[in-house]
Amino acid sequence: MTELALDPKTTAVVLIEYQNDFTSEGGVLHGAVSGVMGSTGMLPKTVALVEAARAAGVTVMHAPISFVEGYNEISAHPYGILKGVVDGKAFVKGSWGAAIVDDLAPRDGDIVIEGKRGLDTFASTNLDFILRSKGITTLVLGGFLTNCCVESTMRSGYENGYKVVTLTDCVAATSQEEHDNALRFDYPMFSVPVTADDVIAALSAR
Repeated sequence: MTELALDPKTTAVVLIEYQNDFTSEGGVLHGAVSGVMGSTGMLPKTVALVEAARAAGVTVMHAPISFVEGYNEISAHPYGILKGVVDGKAFVKGSWGAAIVDDLAPRDGDIVIEGKRGLDTFASTNLDFILRSKGITTLVLGGFLTNCCVESTMRSGYENGYKVVTLTDCVAATSQEEHDNALRFDYPMFSVPVTADDVIAALSAR
């Protein structure tokens, strides 16, 4: 891998859907992702990465997804991944399941991205506006799902001219096969895939 260089002033860590419905025992979708979460150790690795990022002065952003009860913000006939969310009654605004997991709860200075209702974090939110207004040019992405919201956001970030860094051990999917496939074939096309330790090392080297 080429040497990773990161300028904290122009870098943001974007944490996608680290919410109880994914991360925590009892979450609607936790059972589907817990196997891959365990195989990568993604939660403790993300916690360590975020601590290092804050200490270095990197902007930390949280991108939760949520819907009002009844899911009126999206199609009355959802299909694909959003149908699974609706059928499982996941990510209902104000619920425990939609809350960001305690280990990664936003702190003073963090930014919570508002309006995420679909897969691509750029699509329905104020993410791009905030990034550009802060002069951020590099995104470091982690979260759920490896091959869904993280990948969709990665592709848009790439298309919009950002340098995109994806955290291979801070993402999880609903199967190891889907996770591995995305990391092997898709991530290298649209990002610089690295580990949490790679990013921590790059920040501590400054």
